[in-house]
Amino acid sequence: MDPTRTGPIALAESRMRWLDARQRVLSHNVANADTPGFRPSDLRPFGQAVHAAMVQTNGRHLGPAGGADPRARAERRVPDRSMDGNGVALDREAMRIADTETAHALAVGLHRRYLGLFRTALGRNS
Repeated sequence: MDPTRTGPIALAESRMRWLDARQRVLSHNVANADTPGFRPSDLRPFGQAVHAAMVQTNGRHLGPAGGADPRARAERRVPDRSMDGNGVALDREAMRIADTETAHALAVGLHRRYLGLFRTALGRNS
């Protein structure tokens, strides 16, 4: 069994790949802030992407996100558009980029921490 293919290390790597992809999408949005008619985009949240990738193998496992919980509500966004039809709000994109960068730093820290635990267990941290 390869511990880097399952568990927290694999999840941290998946999270970092998702965050890298999100940064590319957000930078594309910022780059097109002056393009008439451009509509900004974003990735599906990481939790939903992971949940969609999971296969329910037992009836007692959790169901789809938001399906059974009455507190769950769909997010409603009203797109802000400028006179030329561009929907990019630079302040919103800057907040998303900052959130993504913070989450990336956290994922990198967790990944390093888990690898350090493996090195310690193998006696290589002397």
